[in-house]
Amino acid sequence: MMKKRFQLPKPSLKIVLLEVRDYAQLTIGALIIAAGLNAFLAPNRVVSGGVTGIAMIANILFGLPTGIVLLCLNIPLLLVGMYYAGGWRFGIRTVYATVVMALAIDLLAPFVPQVTQDPLLYTIFGGLVDGLGMGLVFRARGTTGGTDIIAKLVNRFTGMQLGQVILWANTAVLLAAAGFVGLQPALYALIVSFVGSRVVDAVQEGAVYARTAMIVSRKPNAIRQGVLEELQRGLTVLEGRGGYTEADQEVLYVVVAKSEIAALKRVVRLADPQAFVVITEAHEVLGYGFQPMPG
Repeated sequence: MMKKRFQLPKPSLKIVLLEVRDYAQLTIGALIIAAGLNAFLAPNRVVSGGVTGIAMIANILFGLPTGIVLLCLNIPLLLVGMYYAGGWRFGIRTVYATVVMALAIDLLAPFVPQVTQDPLLYTIFGGLVDGLGMGLVFRARGTTGGTDIIAKLVNRFTGMQLGQVILWANTAVLLAAAGFVGLQPALYALIVSFVGSRVVDAVQEGAVYARTAMIVSRKPNAIRQGVLEELQRGLTVLEGRGGYTEADQEVLYVVVAKSEIAALKRVVRLADPQAFVVITEAHEVLGYGFQPMPG
């Protein structure tokens, strides 16, 4: 008797729509990077970081098309990324984003005007636009090749933030390239890289608009009641134990908006002035009362 051949389930409409959304985001992100490079960086001879920077140097020194050089340099990195950082799905998304970005760099160059010649403006806004585009590509589970692939690999194996990896990798490339383009453009490029890395993390993790609080108190019921009634926020009661006393202790965990921090402190102060409170930033909060869970 022949065994029944295994068949993959057909993709649902929801999965198809998510794929369409991701590829639209990849396209927008790649186009933003290309437009920012042509509007702010290339006209001012500010070299971007990583492989894109090497392609820009080739354009400055030999007149070679930046996008074509970028594609050629990315081929080995793309193969490594497909093998180690997510398989064929990662590879297809990265190849797509890299091709769109590379072609857009060359095709949009004649049509995108130089925005400014002010070093402060083109370094800050060049970094903002570049980081925004890369962040969108990362959110769609792709990269734009080059050091982005290296960053993705380091993030996967070490947990280091993508923006930090990109910053250090680009810094090394830009310092090495200073001999070709000069020290001043390389220093401007470091500013672009720094600003871009911060924007990448912000796009990846979300803007800092909420706070989390851990509250240890001898009067947890009074604080819990105040949070529920005054702030109208839910909270979680965790079971803890004192490290010194070894006594069982309730720990309250609550997430509030930045504007509600003062009200939370007031609730705690009125209920138990001796309470121990730790308040930290929350970059992205999903669920009831905050942002809906993404599809």
